[in-house]
Amino acid sequence: MKKTYAMVKKTGLLFLGLTLISNLSNAQISGSLESTGQRYVDDNKIQLDGEDAEHRYRSNSYLKLDYITGSWSFGVQGESYLPLSLLNYNPELKGVDIGTVYARYSNKKLGLDVTAGHFYEQFGSGLILRSWEDRQLGINNAILGGRVEYAPADALTFTFLGGRQRVGLGFDLSKGTLYGANIEAGLSDILAISTVDISFGLSYVGRYEDYEHRYLNGNNAHLVNSYSGRLSVSKGGFYSEIEYVHKGKDLLMNMGAPLIDGNKKAGNAFLLDLGYARKGLGVNASLRRMENMRFYSQHDLDGNVFNRGVVNYVPALTKQYDYALQNIYVYQAQPQYQTTPKIAAGEIGGQLDLYYKFKKNSALGGKYGTQVALNTSYWGGLDIEGDPETGMYTTKALGFGDKYYNDMAVEVRKKWSKNWSSVFMYLNQHYNRGYIEGKGGMVNATTATAETTYKFGKSQSIRMEGQHQWVKDNFKNWAAATVEYGLDQHWSFYVHDSYNYGLDKIHYYNLGASFSKNSSRVALSYGRQRGGLLCVGGVCRMVTEAAGFTLYVSTSF
Repeated sequence: MKKTYAMVKKTGLLFLGLTLISNLSNAQISGSLESTGQRYVDDNKIQLDGEDAEHRYRSNSYLKLDYITGSWSFGVQGESYLPLSLLNYNPELKGVDIGTVYARYSNKKLGLDVTAGHFYEQFGSGLILRSWEDRQLGINNAILGGRVEYAPADALTFTFLGGRQRVGLGFDLSKGTLYGANIEAGLSDILAISTVDISFGLSYVGRYEDYEHRYLNGNNAHLVNSYSGRLSVSKGGFYSEIEYVHKGKDLLMNMGAPLIDGNKKAGNAFLLDLGYARKGLGVNASLRRMENMRFYSQHDLDGNVFNRGVVNYVPALTKQYDYALQNIYVYQAQPQYQTTPKIAAGEIGGQLDLYYKFKKNSALGGKYGTQVALNTSYWGGLDIEGDPETGMYTTKALGFGDKYYNDMAVEVRKKWSKNWSSVFMYLNQHYNRGYIEGKGGMVNATTATAETTYKFGKSQSIRMEGQHQWVKDNFKNWAAATVEYGLDQHWSFYVHDSYNYGLDKIHYYNLGASFSKNSSRVALSYGRQRGGLLCVGGVCRMVTEAAGFTLYVSTSF
């Protein structure tokens, strides 16, 4: 198999090179370069040890090139992790190699879009399938294979795909093979309905894997068949969307290993979004129930901390907070079967968002208006009874088990003048470390934040923020402050400090500068990184404490 993919790799690159040379006169070429280098140091509070201490300099770099000629497009992404990848990234990312490569034919008149090589795809909300790249989290789970999209009409699209997922660098692929099919249909257009907008989608995703070792039930090869259906309806300012996913029977995993008798269990997910929006007002409610919905393209990758081989997208449905102290106790979705601190098989809960803008020149709006946002969420385990040794369990459809997390936030944005604006925020969180981190108990944190920005001159600005967090246990109390100065449209400087004065008496300080011009940016910083969960878009990974210098460079052309 390795020889086969090596041949595909060399043949694809040769074909790409010949095509580039022969069609340069009629081609469009674009690209981007991004590089992050870090030099780690020890100080009186943070020291690296073991292998981490032996490799003080690390870097992640990406060079992406895209070439378009007529209906054809080709692309390649080269990646470098020298001498090693940044701390807390997948250790399989090392050296220099091809990250992704593709060839694509797209013809709108024929309604045809065909891709061979690496590609990204999402069905529905992603609960059944999402492949994507997020360099900050170290995720690139592109699928290497083929994808065909056919749209016989504007309101009807069919998608078919197959291949193996990237789990390391380039042609380091999952042992399991993915198959997928999707239908998107705009019923309002098809049925010529103009009073309401209705659309629906159907999806199938299968994973076939030949297990390397036999379990007691005798199953050595297994195809997991998963299906989903969704319907969205909107009229005027009202909108709603409902989605249901059935995941086929898969091995029950615990702490990254299958249960001893190889028991299998099906999974399911239900998602409902309801909302209303008009000028100055917005309301949204999201409800979701997930049971045994962790899905990997290779069964023994289950639960890995680097998100390798993740097939579906199960972000935390909570507000994504902007400030440092608000993200110490950040919720991570719990769709999986687990036995620590006791048996659990998923989560159930939801969130509610309310946005309102008081009109200008009103009593509460003032001259420029006032924006108020309220948010609350609650997430708990399923009401479950079962045996953690065999994995046999039963759940109640709408039953709530132990509390995992809940929060309540109030945010006020106020503009005082043309040049002066402020943000005030209050946040209360209840965070169950036992289920989310696998250790500890319930933490109650209250965080207050104030930010103000003043613009002066043609392009200068200064932004200041202050934060405080009250916690009786765990890390206890924190205080934080930031000052950011924008010299002009090119230069920016900042200094930040988060001080854990309640327990460790440690300052997590950072200071840096950046220069931007057109599509290029260079940033240099020095400071300490707090350990814990790092989350982007509701998806998280654990990071360790570190201190040192960071140089970031990006450009596009």
